[in-house]
Amino acid sequence: MSDCNGCSAAAPAVEFPGRKGVAPTTRVAVIGPPNSGKTTLFNRITGLRQKVANFPGVTVEQHTGLAVLPDGREAWIIDLPGVYSLAPRSEDEQIAHDVLTGNRGDTPKPQAVLLVLDSTNLARHLMLAAPILALGIPTLVILNMADDLRKRGGHVDLKELSLQLGAPVALISARQGEGLDRVYEFLAGAMPKPTPKELPVLQDVPKCRQWAGHVGNQAQYRPPVPPKWTRRLDAIFLHPAAGVLIFGLVVIAVFQTIFVYVTPLMDGVKSLFAVSGNWVASALPESLFRSLLIDGVWKGVGSVIVFLPQVLMLFLFIGILEDSGYLARAALIADRTMAKVGLQGKSFIPLLSAYACAVPAIMSTRTIENKRDRIATILIAPFMTCSARFPVYTLIILAFVPNRPVIGAFLGTQTVAMVGLYALGFIVAVITARVLKSSVLKSGRTPFLLEMPSYRWPTLQSLGLRLLDRSVVFLRRAGTVILLVTVILWIAAHVPFVNGKPPAIENSLAGTIGRTIEPAIKPLGFNWKIGIGLITSFAARETIIATLGAIYGMDDPDAQSQDLQKAIHRDLTPGGAVALLIFFAFAMQCVSTVAVVRRETAGWKWPLVQFTYMSALAYLGAFVAFHLMA
Repeated sequence: MSDCNGCSAAAPAVEFPGRKGVAPTTRVAVIGPPNSGKTTLFNRITGLRQKVANFPGVTVEQHTGLAVLPDGREAWIIDLPGVYSLAPRSEDEQIAHDVLTGNRGDTPKPQAVLLVLDSTNLARHLMLAAPILALGIPTLVILNMADDLRKRGGHVDLKELSLQLGAPVALISARQGEGLDRVYEFLAGAMPKPTPKELPVLQDVPKCRQWAGHVGNQAQYRPPVPPKWTRRLDAIFLHPAAGVLIFGLVVIAVFQTIFVYVTPLMDGVKSLFAVSGNWVASALPESLFRSLLIDGVWKGVGSVIVFLPQVLMLFLFIGILEDSGYLARAALIADRTMAKVGLQGKSFIPLLSAYACAVPAIMSTRTIENKRDRIATILIAPFMTCSARFPVYTLIILAFVPNRPVIGAFLGTQTVAMVGLYALGFIVAVITARVLKSSVLKSGRTPFLLEMPSYRWPTLQSLGLRLLDRSVVFLRRAGTVILLVTVILWIAAHVPFVNGKPPAIENSLAGTIGRTIEPAIKPLGFNWKIGIGLITSFAARETIIATLGAIYGMDDPDAQSQDLQKAIHRDLTPGGAVALLIFFAFAMQCVSTVAVVRRETAGWKWPLVQFTYMSALAYLGAFVAFHLMA
C-alpha cells in the first residue's frame, strides 16, 4: 500500500454545480478500489457494457458514458481504474490521479465524484475515502454490495458514517440495481450535505488505517460473516497441488465441451451459408459481381463466421469463471509459477486476458508497478492463444485429427490437441519470461497483493451481454477487416485480364505473390496458397481462414459446397498441418498488437524486438515440426 498523502478526514463544503439541476456538461468521476463494483455501477447508470469481471485489473483506462437522469437531463460519467490510493505507483493509478486532480490534458477535472466502496470490506476500503474527500470535489460515498452485507449479517449506520465523513452516503447493490435512486438524487443535486467534521490531516498509512478504523467504529460497522462454503472452496481451489489439478481439469472440460457439443451448431451455420450462397448464386447472372459476391465475400467471410458458436462458447466459460471469483484464485496460484520465472502474480491477469485478445491484455499491464516486469509481460502476452487463433486451430484440428476417445466420452483426441496448443503457448511464454528476467529485464521481486473477491453466482444478464458484445466484435471484424481482405484478394486473383478474361488463380497477381514467397515457406511444408494466407493474416490472424476459403472457392468454382477442411487436408501433409499450427502458435500475426505494443512502450524498439523474435521462433518451430514428421 502506498502512502496516503494529504489524507484529510472530511470534504470541504463545496456546492455541487447547478444545485437545482445538472448541466449536460457536468463531469462525474466514478472511482473506487479494485473489485468494488464501480464498473458495474457505471454500466447501470450509463447503459454501456464495459467489461466487468470478479477480479481486479479489468478497468485499466478511463471510459466515458452519458447518464440520463429521471428528469431527462444528462451528465457525463467517467469510469476510472480501480485504486487503493491516490499516490500513484502504476500507470493505471496515475490515470486516476491525473483525472481527479485535473492534470490530464485530454480530460477536464470532474465536478463531482462517485466513490464506490465494498460494504463487505469497509474497514480496508475506507482508507481511500480520506484522499478522495480531501480533493474538495463534491462526493457521494457509495457502499456497494448491500445485498451481500445484509444476507451475511453485516451492519453500518449510514447517518453516522455520513456525519463522520462529511459527505452523503448511499447503500446500494449495483449488481441488483438496488438503491440507485440515491445516486440519481446526488447527480441531480437534491441530496443534502452534512456538515463536515474538522479532523487532522493524515500523512501516512498507519494513521490513515487508524482513521478508517475510527470512522468505522463510530458508524457501528459490523463486517459480514464470511460464508463457510467460501472457506471450504478456498481450501480446495488454493491448495498448492489440488488447485493446479482442478484448474487443468476445468480447462480440459471447457474444450471437450466445445468440440463435442458445439460442432452441431457449427454444422448448422455452415449449412446455412451453403444454402444461402447457392440461392444467391442461382438468382444472379454470371458476372464479375456474382463472382466477387459468392467466390470472394460469401465463401471467404462465411468460412470464418462458422466458428462463431465455438468462440462464444469459449467466452461463456471464461465469463462464468471470471464472474464467479474463481479466476482471482487462479491468479494467486499462478503467482507461485510467475515467481519462478521472475514475474509476479499481477502478470497473470494480463496473460489471462490475452486468451481473449492481446491488445487489451497489453493495456492491462498498466496495473504492474515494476516497469521491467511490465515490459516482460507485454513481450510474452502474444504467446497466449487469443480468440483469433482459436478458429485457425479448430480448422486444422478438425481437418487432420480424428475425434477418437482418450478417456471415454470425457476426453477426446481433438481436445488433447487443442489443450496442447494452449499449453505450448503458455510454456514458451514462461521460458521467454525466464530468459528476459534473467538478462535484459532483470529486477527484484515485487510482492503480490490481491484482495480475494467473494464467490458469486454469475448473472444471466452479465453473461448474455458479454456474449452479445463478443458476437458484435467477431462479426464486426468479419464485416470490416476480413471483408476488406477478401475483396482485395478477389481483385488480386482476377488480374491481369487475359483476352478479357481473368487468369487462372495461380497465374493471377495473388498467385504470383504466393509463388514468389513459396520457396521461403516450402521448407515448412506450405504451398503458395498457404503463403497468401500468411500474408493476409497479418491484418488479423483469423483472416487466413477467409483467404483460404476464397482461394479454394476460386480455385475450383464448380465445387460450390466444397468443404474447406477437406480442401486443406488435400493440400497439406500431416507434417505441414502441424507446422502451420506451430507457426500460428508463435508468430505475431496481428498488426493491432504491434501498434499497441509501440504505444504502450513509447517507441519502436520493443515491438521490433518482439516481432523479430516471435517470427524467427515461429519459422524455426514450424521447420523442426515439419521435418520431424516427414
